[in-house]
Amino acid sequence: MPETRSVRARSALPRFAITQESIVLLIAVVFFLIFAAVLPGFLAADNLLSLLQNVSILGILGVAMGIVVIGRGIDLAMVTTMAMSTAWTIALMNAGTAALPSVLAGLGFAAAVGLINGFLVAYVEVPAIFATLAMSTVIYGFGRLFLVDLDVLYLPADAGWLRALSGSVLGIPLPVVWFAIVALAAFAFLRFTRAGRYIFAMGDNREAARITGIPVRPMAMLQYLISSVIAFAAGMITASLLATVNIRVAQSTMVYDVILVVVLGGIGLSGGRGGVRNVIVGTLLIGILLNGMTILDMSFTVQNLVKGAVLLLAIIVDSIANPRDEQTAQQGDI
Repeated sequence: MPETRSVRARSALPRFAITQESIVLLIAVVFFLIFAAVLPGFLAADNLLSLLQNVSILGILGVAMGIVVIGRGIDLAMVTTMAMSTAWTIALMNAGTAALPSVLAGLGFAAAVGLINGFLVAYVEVPAIFATLAMSTVIYGFGRLFLVDLDVLYLPADAGWLRALSGSVLGIPLPVVWFAIVALAAFAFLRFTRAGRYIFAMGDNREAARITGIPVRPMAMLQYLISSVIAFAAGMITASLLATVNIRVAQSTMVYDVILVVVLGGIGLSGGRGGVRNVIVGTLLIGILLNGMTILDMSFTVQNLVKGAVLLLAIIVDSIANPRDEQTAQQGDI
């Protein structure tokens, strides 16, 4: 009897599974402790707040990308959508258009891009990686031809409300607060709504989801719509933070940084698993790593090399942990 009670007691103890998320969190803690010990000024309050503020935009985009990847998709047009929709909004404001119509125009442009992406993937059945990659080029070319003619646009002098988006509350930078709000909203959407459960089901097995009556194609369009709308919000926060919009970011490696955050945090590229918590963990690790490399005065090229190596390693780990199934290969997704 005592032995039986002992076995029951051991079985009642919580079991802690070793997951990619927990490993990444542990690595983030280790890097934090190492940088705190060897880098002067790393633990300064200003530096820590700057660290959080600098990765908040990346985290917001990571949440959007995470929703798409969970549904077994990918949005390579996200950063271009962010840049061009925000640039058009600022261009309209500089041309004398009122703030509300300008914002609605930019939001409408981003939403239209999301719907087109979703239509190409869901109804035309173009693999997501190719559809969104092509759309990224189309968006940039269309924007430069018809919407904006400058690489860098500055906020108008009377856009105080926009500058306020990057202020602070109780000493906490507002971009961090916006990241928290977006993350909480996405968590609630994925966890407590029918549409969120549908996205997980689609990512796990699209054909099974279709057979059970889930409207797979409209839900795919919803994924890309959400992604583009969040990208526009991230663009407006970035414009507030920098007081400028540089559309050359559309041709940068930022979209790969977003994918890095998502995959590194543990959201499988095969779809159907992961959540907002994974994005937060991945964002923290990348934020700590980038901050440490900046303090060490590493060149931009070296930083890109490190990020690329980490992304490659994360994809290899994801391929081992979440192997491609026959359906994924037929679909043509990553």
